[in-house]
Order: sequence, then C-alpha cells, then structure tokens
Amino acid sequence: MSTEFETKRKQTALRLGLSPQSIPHHIAIIMDGNGRWATERGLPRFRGHEQGGKTVETIAQYCVDIGLEALSIYSFSMQNWKRPKEEIDFLMYLYAAYLEGIRPTLMKNKVRLIHLGSRENLPQNVIDALAETIRLTADNKGMALCLALNYGGREEIIQAVRSIAQKCRQGTLAPQDITETCITSHLDSAGCPDPDLVIRTSGEMRISNFLLWQISYAEFYVTDTYWPDFSPADLDKAILAYAARSRRFGDIKAKTQ
Repeated sequence: MSTEFETKRKQTALRLGLSPQSIPHHIAIIMDGNGRWATERGLPRFRGHEQGGKTVETIAQYCVDIGLEALSIYSFSMQNWKRPKEEIDFLMYLYAAYLEGIRPTLMKNKVRLIHLGSRENLPQNVIDALAETIRLTADNKGMALCLALNYGGREEIIQAVRSIAQKCRQGTLAPQDITETCITSHLDSAGCPDPDLVIRTSGEMRISNFLLWQISYAEFYVTDTYWPDFSPADLDKAILAYAARSRRFGDIKAKTQ
C-alpha cells in the first residue's frame, strides 16, 4: 500500500474514531432503488438513474478521499436486459456519457477503471467509451474503480473455468496447479483485493449474483436508503458498522486487517 493510501486511511480513522486497520480496503456496492426513488416522487424511472449516476460520482470521489484501494459498483447485471427497451436505451446512453465525462476526474485522482463483465450485447458506443477510459487510466496507481456492467457472478466464474480448462488442454497449466490464487487470477477483478465490505441500498436482502467468488468472507451492510439518496455520511455509517464486527475468517479469534 502506498504512503498516500496510508495517510488518507489514518486521517479517515482519526475522524471516525477508529484504528486505521478498521477501515476497509475494498468496498463493493449493490446500487439499488433508483426506480423506486423516482416513482415515489412521481418522476419517470430514468430520473432515478440520472440521480443515481450523480451519486456514483459523489461516492467514488469520497472513496478516493478516505483512502480505499478499490471500489466495486454493481451497475447493470446480465439479467437487467429483461427491463423495458426504453429504460435500457437510456441506461446505455448514460453509461456512454458517464464513461466519457468522468475521464478528467479519474486522471486527476489517479483512479484506474476496471470493467467487470462482458462486452457482448453492449452498444458499440458504450464499448468504445469503456475501452478508451480503461486505456487512458491503465497506468494510474490510485484507487481501482471496478464497474460491473453487463455482469454476472456465475458467468464470471464460468469464463474463468473455461480459460483455465483451455490452458490445461494446451498443456500450459497442470491440473494440480489450479488453486484459489489461480482461479482468482482468471477473474475480471484480477489484481484487486477481495471486498471487505458489501453494501446494498434500498433494503433488499439479496446478493443478486454479484462477485460470488470474491465476497466469500466479506461483511454485509444493508441500508433502507435508496441509492440516489446514499451519501458520504451513509458510507461512514457502513464503515462504522463494519469496524464494530469481529472478522474471524473461519477461525475462533478475530483477525487483524
């Protein structure tokens, strides 16, 4: 971990009255409630997605400021293609605009964008915007922003298994060398630490096929707050709840982070 990360984490810990070891390194967020946020205000659903996009920018900046090494956001699942075409078209428009518009901020904060998921079925303008933003930020050494777009946890594992099987077939990988580390290195999130904390907004109690391999030992925090209303103060509450827990990783004694 770089000195810059450590300094920010110490400052965050001091502000929250915690030890630096109690600050998670990687937070994953299942962003939920955009549609309900809009409906309860008598607005069309796309207004909720617009506001949700603004929340992403606010929370991502805050995560940079508090010294997170990685932030994963569940933006669009493979199952979301079942939604009305008009809503999907608007979401794809938002993704393309967001991926282009956020580049100066990513570069300023030295954030590296990582895509979790498949590019298959995505519109070409979204693919192009995604590829260019990944290229531009590839050498950044700050926080990793993992965008789960057209993503499914089971599908990610299937693709990793297929890649490993192909290497075994070619003779470049022996079956006995297939370990947890090997499988992790073939996932979309390769190179990022596993999430310490998973946050789900809108009160739903589901994983929804998100990072199934990576969240094996993550702590969960669910809030009734809809994603468009989720604020840095809400994130602080989640971190405080996380810090109050005893993480044992299968042992009987808590482990030091």
